[in-house]
Amino acid sequence: MSLDPQVVAYRAARAAAGTRPLYTQTLAEARAADLAAIRAGGGDVEPVHEVRDTTVPGPDGDLRVRVHRPAGDGPLPTLVYFFGGGWTLGSVETADGICRRLANATPCQVVTVGYRLAPEHPFPAAVLDCHAATRWLAEHAAALRVDPDRLVVGGDSAGGNLAAAVTLLARAEGGPRLAGQLLVYPNTDQRAAPRPTDDQDPLLFNRHSVDWYRGHYLADPADAADPLASPLLADDLSGLPPALVITAEHDPLRDEGERYAQRLREAGVPVRASRYPGMIHGFFAMPGVFDAGRRAQDEAAAFLRDVFGLPTPPAGSPLTATVGDGR
Repeated sequence: MSLDPQVVAYRAARAAAGTRPLYTQTLAEARAADLAAIRAGGGDVEPVHEVRDTTVPGPDGDLRVRVHRPAGDGPLPTLVYFFGGGWTLGSVETADGICRRLANATPCQVVTVGYRLAPEHPFPAAVLDCHAATRWLAEHAAALRVDPDRLVVGGDSAGGNLAAAVTLLARAEGGPRLAGQLLVYPNTDQRAAPRPTDDQDPLLFNRHSVDWYRGHYLADPADAADPLASPLLADDLSGLPPALVITAEHDPLRDEGERYAQRLREAGVPVRASRYPGMIHGFFAMPGVFDAGRRAQDEAAAFLRDVFGLPTPPAGSPLTATVGDGR
């Protein structure tokens, strides 16, 4: 299928503005440009009952977390969210719009983890941070009013990779027990591999982007074989929590995300894989530009309601999800 008309318009606007690919910029420039682009594409900032920053202990010092909490007393079902950005860019600020909307639309508490970034802190620093934060939230649930029996991990792009890796670590280390995993166009295979020859449009996320991020994250290319870097390479995926895997049709990460969904399914894990036709990498974070981004966030909220055991809103409600093609 061809690019969605909204993607065509987005690409044309980037061309007219002379937008430089992130992989041609310095780290400082790319980090600032990434945040600006997400804020510009995120749409209106939704108010949430409570938004606050705090810290939780990490393996090498305290980690900043941002808590998005809808109205409600007592423990709440909680999504622990890991932001995207190729393990190199991103922060709790870049995920703020997504987390606000999921907190409202589910509704649930969303805690974003400010894990350490590469290349200053290469693999496995981010994985260890995300697992440590998730485990701490489960073991100290009262501190942030978390319902430890309804805890889900999720993220987009590199954040989806980290969420998948955290489920593997949680299974291997006996906790925490997770109710689900939300994986949005996740990296699941870090091995360098040929990609489609037309996957190099400098105005869109492309195979050069993938290589640039990987080069920062994996100080040793041999680390690509580690399942905590490449969850697709794990020998056994059985016993992992139910998953929603969202992919975009025109995304160099599409096939590996869908292969991971298939492997989960073959291992007996309840999984839904949903591909969004005509869409590109990053659309989930840009509901102000792409209608499909809002639909995908609605689908994510519906998945969270399901695994949290929350009621389905009435037909026609603004919280009723519309989804991709249901692959």
